[in-house]
Amino acid sequence: MGEAERWVATALDGYGAGWVRRWVATVGPVVVERVDGADRAWVDEAVRRVEADANRSADTHLHVLPVPADWGIDVYLKDESVHPTGSLKHRLARSLFLHALVSGWIGPHTTVVEASSGSTAVSEAYFARLIGVPFVAVLPRSTSPEKIALIERYGGRCHAVEHGAEMYARAEELAAECGGHYLDQFTYAERATDWRGNNNIAESVVAQLTLERHPVPEWIVVGAGTGGTSATIGRFLRYRRMSTRLAVVDPENSAFLPGWASGTPDYATGMPGRIEGIGRPRMEASFVPGVVDLMLAVPDAASIAAVRDLHARTGHFAGGSTGTNLWGVYTLAARMLAEGRRGSIVTLICDGGERYRHSYYDDDWVAAQGLDLTPYRERIEEFFRSGVLEN
Repeated sequence: MGEAERWVATALDGYGAGWVRRWVATVGPVVVERVDGADRAWVDEAVRRVEADANRSADTHLHVLPVPADWGIDVYLKDESVHPTGSLKHRLARSLFLHALVSGWIGPHTTVVEASSGSTAVSEAYFARLIGVPFVAVLPRSTSPEKIALIERYGGRCHAVEHGAEMYARAEELAAECGGHYLDQFTYAERATDWRGNNNIAESVVAQLTLERHPVPEWIVVGAGTGGTSATIGRFLRYRRMSTRLAVVDPENSAFLPGWASGTPDYATGMPGRIEGIGRPRMEASFVPGVVDLMLAVPDAASIAAVRDLHARTGHFAGGSTGTNLWGVYTLAARMLAEGRRGSIVTLICDGGERYRHSYYDDDWVAAQGLDLTPYRERIEEFFRSGVLEN
């Protein structure tokens, strides 16, 4: 055995079983191959299962929110609650799993770990079960019991931390301890989804508006949790050279708006939020400030009042982040009316309200949070009467 062959044999010594290892001495360099036909076949099948899930699911509905006809403004609600796992995060989880599978990060024996406030973990537990790998969700202890039950229903295991800011490091530690993979939605959300199209949420909305009287919306309004949805929509709008502007709404205690406004990429509040799924105590890597045209701060009481009003007005039963979106829509619609402009606005129903029966729809919980919904209910009523959303 020559010197090069001895070096390769030493370097390969101790590699785990399961890799086919072969070194071949050639005229000059040494060639090393790592081939495992069984693992590659498993990944092929896992990708097929994830893609088949998307193929089975029809696109989500675009509902019309009734507003006075003489306004000349149409408001649409993209209902992401009808995904198999009941939320917008189903799209993200699918993209994250596909990205990790084709990157070689998830194999047949990989434990998948995620840090999440709940809905992403619900969807990821679903996909982990679909491809047959273990899943662990690291969650704040305040996560709704309904979300925890859903994660466990799909076979996931929940690991609680006291504060949301602790979940990132703990998820990374757990993945390292078991030799698993930390999906890290807060880093990879903006790059796992193809923003050019491939039936992402922006392309879907644009296609569904084709036959409407204002097919190019004035605004699309979304919240930011990872930042992946706003990044995908903002990039798509620019790629398609559309005049539509992107507004991002932010709940109390979130770092996104102050970080965006000040141009501080590492801005942090370190404070927990009450509106699950959006807002973060720190600026996240997947939040792309350059694609956002406008940001609005929304009081938590306004979010809850708006989503309760949606249920009473239309029957749509949604979570608190949908209420945050709606408050942004009402603000922008009132501004358009004041300026004499017509057009359309699109926002999202992010998830279903059944996950929040013990919080946003519970009067005792609302009172315990020290929130008074009455002023915001009155402002919403005035908005639908007159088109004015007074401060």
